[in-house]
Amino acid sequence: MPTYKVFVSTGRHKIAEKTNSIYLTLMDSENKSSERTLVNKTFDALEREISFNIRVKKDLGDIVQVKLEKEKHFVNFQRFCKHIKVKAPSGKCFEFPCHRWIEDEKEVIIREGTARLPHDEPELLKKQRQEELKSRQKIFRWKDWGPDFPMSIDGKMIKLPGEVQFDAKKSSDFKLNFVKVIEESFLDKIKGFINSWKDMRDFENILEDFNIENTLLETVMQDWSKDYMFGYQFLNGCNPVMITKCVNLPKNFPVTHEMVKGFLKTGVTLQEELKAGNIYIADYKILDGVPTSSSQRYLAAPICLLYKDRLDQIVPIAIQLSQNPGEKSPIFVPSDNEYDWMLAKMWVKSADFSVHQLVTHLLRTHLISEVFEMAMYRQLSAVHPVYKLLKPHVRFTIAINAAARENLFNEGGVLSKISSLNRAGMEKVMQSAMKTLTYESLCFPEAIKARGMEDVPMYYYRDDGMKIWETINCFVSAVVKIYYDSNEAVQNDTEIQEFVKDVSFGMNNSDKFQKSLKTREDLSEYLTVVIFTSSAQHAAVNFGQFEWHGWIPNSPSTMRKPPPEQKGQVDIKYIMESLPDRGCSSLVLGTVWALSQFQKNELFLGTYPDMCFTEQPVKEAIKTFRKKLDEVTNIIKSRNEGLTMKYCYLSPDKIPNSVAI
Repeated sequence: MPTYKVFVSTGRHKIAEKTNSIYLTLMDSENKSSERTLVNKTFDALEREISFNIRVKKDLGDIVQVKLEKEKHFVNFQRFCKHIKVKAPSGKCFEFPCHRWIEDEKEVIIREGTARLPHDEPELLKKQRQEELKSRQKIFRWKDWGPDFPMSIDGKMIKLPGEVQFDAKKSSDFKLNFVKVIEESFLDKIKGFINSWKDMRDFENILEDFNIENTLLETVMQDWSKDYMFGYQFLNGCNPVMITKCVNLPKNFPVTHEMVKGFLKTGVTLQEELKAGNIYIADYKILDGVPTSSSQRYLAAPICLLYKDRLDQIVPIAIQLSQNPGEKSPIFVPSDNEYDWMLAKMWVKSADFSVHQLVTHLLRTHLISEVFEMAMYRQLSAVHPVYKLLKPHVRFTIAINAAARENLFNEGGVLSKISSLNRAGMEKVMQSAMKTLTYESLCFPEAIKARGMEDVPMYYYRDDGMKIWETINCFVSAVVKIYYDSNEAVQNDTEIQEFVKDVSFGMNNSDKFQKSLKTREDLSEYLTVVIFTSSAQHAAVNFGQFEWHGWIPNSPSTMRKPPPEQKGQVDIKYIMESLPDRGCSSLVLGTVWALSQFQKNELFLGTYPDMCFTEQPVKEAIKTFRKKLDEVTNIIKSRNEGLTMKYCYLSPDKIPNSVAI
């Protein structure tokens, strides 16, 4: 009798239970199959790969599908299948990447690993492919999380589809970092302490449990009040996207040459420096009129003018704390009273904290990555090459966002406790931000150009980001050319066109996102946006939070006194009473620490242990991708050796594949 040799590779397991049996069936292209075969009952945590023989009455030829079934059991123990390989009597081998949990009474059909476009399928498999997507669309349902927000999955964290839930290791890390650190360790220490700190040195108390010696945070603590450090953060801090070249001053920001002439190069006017491209601006008008969480929490919408000085440093030269100029909204400059200037900069950084958390971080990485993931599951078959390409870059994104909606950004959640924003305020900011969220704004080179930031020196976020963007685009283009031999192939790919439409729908912003793709270049750029946003952009704006927000005076999450309406009335006591209190400061520190942690078994950019592709050309493209990423890593390391403040957030060896924290 013809015999097929079957190898089943298992992986991570929640529990081992020998009484839960798995059945396997081999299927050929005509839907003929072998007998339902019981897989060895030692399919558990102790086995990484098991093998067995399946004898058939008649040679089935090429095996195109494998069906797995798990018997019903009193207790639902899930099993994880990583990979299946089948060796036919002819000696030909067939690979079946799986990487999913097998649950009771749920039949799982695993396709042979060769990636296929929809129009390349045999008729029988086309129908099955359509049924697969119909089934997924019932599981992955769109839901409005908030008015005009990007749409999210319909489901709470504990009820998410099994394939997008945290695995046991990730779940453990998440609970350790957030529940233990935020809810237990930090809050227990400051229970009952809602008073102001006495002086700046007191903020060091909540950093006692951290080893910050010789770290960037230590440098921030030492120099946070200096203008160079304030300006540097607009380029290379955790919100490096607010600064824009200023050609013409806004009408509501009446800065004159007389106000700032002492901070410009001798003999040069403000107008000349504007024309020369040496003036920059950060405008927080998005916060204007936003309601606050309480009468003791204040929020401002400042405008900050910055200047490229003789040392090529970006430094602040004028700050207005509202969008409405006048007697009660003075323009602060560096020559003002020490504490006036210090407090003005704090107000800018406090506004920056809110915009960073809600717009730069939450909206522009987390939420839009979830839209990409949802559309992928809903519109791309598991054998589609783009599904295989994107899957590592959406790992855990739906799950982390579900957790964030339930714990961080809900009414009464962590953000409302540490910032000035309540749910109504968050909604207003998000709605304003959605008006400027366009596909073009997610294309890194175009976003840099739109802000006029192509030439500013020491902008490492831009320099490293461009290298990563180009490396990802080169890799994606190579993969696209393997599967699409022409622009017509892209246009005729029904699944990719529906994927793009679904993304547009999920963005709740359809007129600013494509509804179709015409060329291979269009597709390559689109997929580069997906991968860059979920990996590099998220890394750039997330993993520096502890270093930049950990010293509370450098980045106050809220302010407890209103912005000053006159100069010369601020002292250190007023500043201490304005900064977050002890309880809020401790919760901020715990939160940004937890958000800045890598997972212990983190998968960094280009690392794909769950290999979805089986074709050699793609495997070669992945090798080339990794090689180029290693080259970028070495370039960044070499550059950093000459820097006092090293910029590492966009070093490929520190960029996780996906938004997972």
